[in-house]
Amino acid sequence: MSIRKAVFPVGGLGTRFLPATKAIPKEMLPVVDKPLIQYAVEEAYAAGIREMIFVTGRHKRAIEDHFDTAYELEAELEAAHKRDLLKLVHAIKPDDMDCVYVRQPRALGLGHAVLCAERLVGDEPFAVLLADDLMLGREQAQGGPSVLQQMVQAYAENPGTILAVQDVPRSETRRYGVVDVRGLQATVAEVFGMVEKPLPQNAPSTLAVAGRYVLTPGVFESIRRQPRGSGGEIQLTDGIAALIGSEKVYAFRYDGRRYDCGSKEGFLEATLDLALANPELGPAVRAHMARLAA
Repeated sequence: MSIRKAVFPVGGLGTRFLPATKAIPKEMLPVVDKPLIQYAVEEAYAAGIREMIFVTGRHKRAIEDHFDTAYELEAELEAAHKRDLLKLVHAIKPDDMDCVYVRQPRALGLGHAVLCAERLVGDEPFAVLLADDLMLGREQAQGGPSVLQQMVQAYAENPGTILAVQDVPRSETRRYGVVDVRGLQATVAEVFGMVEKPLPQNAPSTLAVAGRYVLTPGVFESIRRQPRGSGGEIQLTDGIAALIGSEKVYAFRYDGRRYDCGSKEGFLEATLDLALANPELGPAVRAHMARLAA
């Protein structure tokens, strides 16, 4: 089956960005001129997905508003003959894209957030994108595939659960879900085990799961059976790990760059890199950096 639906778990509190996120969802923080959630939605759309499922919380209304029609704004732009800006606003939600929202009543972990989308996903494979992770395909700016496009293609060739992975320093394994594979030399390799946030000395490898997944519907029942794991939360990693042996689970080395925008350092790196790559802003940013270095 093709991947038609994407789930965006956006119910978190964003405490690492307080006080900015006291009233604004962290997913609405802008990197240059677009909020984080829009980058993730555009990535899913580029992969052929047209149904976007947002697992929200009571404080995330701004996300719904962002993808809704803004009649007053559009009328003002139309009246002022600001066609380029009007086109930009319309592009946020193309006509063939559907946005659906479901509440996560309590923040019980990523696995619980995914489980909240079960009835909307149904009995078909689906993607999960974490907006905190801004991910860009290496040649995406030149028309190359996005990270999720690469994963959808990998799923077509290797039906099963597909996990985006990247190498991390062993000292940082405690921050990630880490996979056990038998020599990931190729782009795709079968996963034989997973551990959520292991201590460096206990990590089965240094291949960490990044914020992109293609999951089978079997993961829902697997999550439902899991006790609370690391941090007292219902972990998606535990649900996926329990599928190993009954379903194929693959690690996928994506071709691109991941920015951890859940951290201030990663957010600033993404902002700087994308500003430098912007044809309008790049020259001014480089000139400013040159002045700072002088």
